[in-house]
Amino acid sequence: MSADARPLGAEWSRSIEPLLVRQCVRLAVRFPLDRSPGRLGLSANIFPYDARHRTFVNVYEGDALTQTILEASHPQFDYFAGTRQGVFAVIGRFVPSGVHHILIGPDHLLFLVGLLLLGGTVRRLALIVTGFTVAHSITLTLAALNLVMPPPRLIEPLIALSIVCVGVDNLLVLQKPAGRDLRGWMALGFGFIHGFGFANVLREMELPRRALGWSLFSFNFGVELGQLAVVIPVAAGLAALRAKSETAGRRLAFAGSLIVVAAGVCWFAQRVFFDPRGRS
Repeated sequence: MSADARPLGAEWSRSIEPLLVRQCVRLAVRFPLDRSPGRLGLSANIFPYDARHRTFVNVYEGDALTQTILEASHPQFDYFAGTRQGVFAVIGRFVPSGVHHILIGPDHLLFLVGLLLLGGTVRRLALIVTGFTVAHSITLTLAALNLVMPPPRLIEPLIALSIVCVGVDNLLVLQKPAGRDLRGWMALGFGFIHGFGFANVLREMELPRRALGWSLFSFNFGVELGQLAVVIPVAAGLAALRAKSETAGRRLAFAGSLIVVAAGVCWFAQRVFFDPRGRS
């Protein structure tokens, strides 16, 4: 047992209560606390020699009951209290997780960078990023709530295809600079697909039922922080290059778009033919 990631010392009762009807015994154990924790952690692998053993866990807090099952493939469980400390604990866990996921997800970042390669006004770029944010926030929420759950083997190749589409569109626009700019619509449309990719990771984190809203908000907020950490310097760097040399900016956009297309094609082939269960 742990409280806010700090191990707790156990005080075992000396009495063992037999429960004949259930053919078992009951042992009582206490874990003294010096303050009210926001998160309680339980790690249990009671019979490691039995791979089929399962530990049923009931957590009572007031009138609320939370249940889970621990087993060899899932030996740990975190419980977030229904208090202010619990809310802070949820935020403290899921915001960094969102930042971490977007920063280690090269496909999501390359999609965003591809959208920025052609540059544009601050307002235009803000609309593109906002469209992506709104779209993936919607599908992230729907999937996390188990309302819409497309399989990863379908979503992951589509994410790779979205990257290819962005790169190809950039190349077409560079051939005809006076043509249309569809980046805002692409960010919105493909953002729905990327949201399902985020949700695949979030569902594996075992969302706290009593703080579901806060966990969704915190994870999504972390994703946005991670996005901004990449978008702002990339957009600023590209703008500075174009201000110095328009030709150099176009060349970089062309070379960058080729890289985006190549990476998207490689990821698509990998996820379809070699690792169809690959996760974003």
